[in-house]
Amino acid sequence: MSSSPEPLRVVLAKPRGFCAGVERAIEIVERALEKFGAPVYVRHEIVHNKHVVESLKHRGAVFVEEVDEIPEGAITVFSAHGVSKRVEGDAKLRTLEVIDATCPLVTKVHKEGRRYASAGYDIILIGHVGHPEVEGTVGQIPGRVHVLCTEEEVAIVRVADPQRVAFVTQTTLSVNDTKQVIAALKRRFPAIKGPDTRDICYATQNRQAAVLKMTEEVDLLLVVGAHNSSNSNRLAEIGTQMGVKSFLIEDASRLDPSWLEGVQTVGLTAGASAPEALVQGVIERLAELRPLQVVTLDGVEENVHFRLPPELETEADRVAMTSDMEL
Repeated sequence: MSSSPEPLRVVLAKPRGFCAGVERAIEIVERALEKFGAPVYVRHEIVHNKHVVESLKHRGAVFVEEVDEIPEGAITVFSAHGVSKRVEGDAKLRTLEVIDATCPLVTKVHKEGRRYASAGYDIILIGHVGHPEVEGTVGQIPGRVHVLCTEEEVAIVRVADPQRVAFVTQTTLSVNDTKQVIAALKRRFPAIKGPDTRDICYATQNRQAAVLKMTEEVDLLLVVGAHNSSNSNRLAEIGTQMGVKSFLIEDASRLDPSWLEGVQTVGLTAGASAPEALVQGVIERLAELRPLQVVTLDGVEENVHFRLPPELETEADRVAMTSDMEL
């Protein structure tokens, strides 16, 4: 008679999954479809998650990479990652009715960068070349912008005046890695100005802190998120750096049962653009393989809400915002 499978303890991170900026961006597309009808065009993935994108496609959203793919005058949404001034200008030339879903925390970085640039500073943007948020931020800041993400790059960056250097950061980076880059910048440019790690968004920091705490008690870490999601990749990297076998998976179908061999406790979290339904799907798949004990890690209770664009806001929204935390 064969023995029953050993029970598996599953520890859920808190917080995990959608952040306020992602919730706002998705709601903007949903409300635009309700108000204006299909199609509503969205430049770039509204957030980095194919399940979210496919769901919105079924409701009438059309995703494009550039605004020249959009019919003149059409309702258009800019993604949560933000866009450059060039893209804004192209949209005006096509008389597009633009609704901006840029995360307010990304917009804050744009404003800081422009403020430093207007004072004649070289701007160091700590971020990943090619990421949509970085491309948008570079395109929002006039003047000299240098993108880098490692201490080694700090050593070779060339600026016009070492006394007039400032930095801003991509919002979805690893807090620990960014601290090291900032420390290197301060060593090379003692007069540098910048916000420390405050441009790393609250949601990114909270999710990274939860994973860091989780690594103390798990044998395996599963991060639900897209492989092109910067914040999801950082969560998996933290697990690996802490010596925990870690995997980034898009959904339950990507779970390899062999990963569970010899594992007693699994940590489960999700990137800021991953729906909770995908996390529950992974739990269901784990339950097919082993008896489960599911617990939730103590963590930060997030209660952040961002205003919708005025053209989509209702009176009820305005009333609600008076009692909720607003950034």
